[in-house]
Amino acid sequence: MSREHIGIFGGTFDPAHIAHLVIAHEARSQLQLDRVLWVLTPTPPHKLNQAITSTEHRLALLKLTIANDPSFELSSIEMDRPGPHYTIDTIRLLKQQMPDADFSLIIGLDSLRDLSTWRFASELVAECRFISVIQRPGASVDSSALETQLPGISLKLQKVNVLQIDISARELRRRIKEGEPYRYYFPKDVYEYIEEHQLYRD
Repeated sequence: MSREHIGIFGGTFDPAHIAHLVIAHEARSQLQLDRVLWVLTPTPPHKLNQAITSTEHRLALLKLTIANDPSFELSSIEMDRPGPHYTIDTIRLLKQQMPDADFSLIIGLDSLRDLSTWRFASELVAECRFISVIQRPGASVDSSALETQLPGISLKLQKVNVLQIDISARELRRRIKEGEPYRYYFPKDVYEYIEEHQLYRD
């Protein structure tokens, strides 16, 4: 029996949007993942001093965002335990829960550049089957410096090519607050939820 290959796509998702969907779909296709676990982080360690929308609303938005793809699955592994939440703890817990699966971490180039500063970064790299990195046109990382910081990471890196979609949750929050159009940056149900609850207005 072959081992299941699962992608871990974590984040604040404040809010999740169509670029997140594209990234997760491309990662699943290009890396031949069996499924993608979307891990909502209630209390990101690097955002403890930032205002974040309630977990209740972010969770509802994320459920609506991924509802139409059976290969996408919401994981409550970080919501089910107290924070702060570190990726190394999350992946170790997932491996305990699913010992017959291999896990690959899906991250962007910015996160890859900072990976050596993450909690127990070397152990995190060792725990992952791959570190799946979303490529952006014109962006790069000093791979030799990264290998010096995290020996062995070069063997784990897998590139995921995605057409450039310059959308960020921060910019979408700004557009909503300023009353600018934002309808088609989200699936219909997500847009309607934001409107119904008047999120991101202040």
